[in-house]
Amino acid sequence: MAGIQSGNVALLIDADNASADYFDPVLTILAELGTVNVRRAYGNWSKGTLKNWAALSIAQAIEPQQQFDLTKGKNATDMKMTIDAMDLMASGRITGFGLMSSDSDFTPLATRIRQEGIPVYGFGTANTPEGFRRACTRFIDVGALKTAQVAVAKPAAKVTKAKPPAAKTATPAAPAPAKAQQEPAVDPEVVRLLIDAYDEAKRDERGFVALGPVGQRVGNRSSFDVRNYGFKRLSDLVAAIPNFITEVREGGQTWIKRIK
Repeated sequence: MAGIQSGNVALLIDADNASADYFDPVLTILAELGTVNVRRAYGNWSKGTLKNWAALSIAQAIEPQQQFDLTKGKNATDMKMTIDAMDLMASGRITGFGLMSSDSDFTPLATRIRQEGIPVYGFGTANTPEGFRRACTRFIDVGALKTAQVAVAKPAAKVTKAKPPAAKTATPAAPAPAKAQQEPAVDPEVVRLLIDAYDEAKRDERGFVALGPVGQRVGNRSSFDVRNYGFKRLSDLVAAIPNFITEVREGGQTWIKRIK
């Protein structure tokens, strides 16, 4: 959606509540906000459950932030991570935040960061509470993100195998499965958001609306992100929804029109 920016981004990781497997895709997405110069992972590093994060911290220049479990049932890690986020925000040097956690305790933090006009991207699992999701400027389901990456890789493998036999080079069947996988992934709530945003936007004489303003309106109303539905761009998602038709105009700008 957005292009790569030149901002100074801080990624704060709740290592007790996030998987190291998703670190690389998280960095890729945060490139929309700028360069991730601050990388900190919080947790009790004496626990064996953080061994993957410990190994990754060396390879990816992540600063491990040690926080012992001072009292059973209380999470001092969350407090430390929140304090550091506020200090970074107060420094005036950070232009964007990434919060890698599925913990609803970070909802007030995300809300406070946004009040300063600083974008905050949340990265968590499908079970992340709705409050934290909506508090973020964007919330990305890391599980759906990884599934989408695997889905993109699989068709490429099939194409290379299908090339040698001449009888199987006919490709009409290839697009059909891809469309069948994409369309069901578009949540009805997302369709409603897009329809509402379209209805609010200014239309041209043919009833078309520029996709950019539609995307901005959807983003203002929710932490919606197209990658949660297996798409790389908003234009790809809209093209998979039968309620709209799209056309690309001069300059590469996509316009959409509601047909039902």
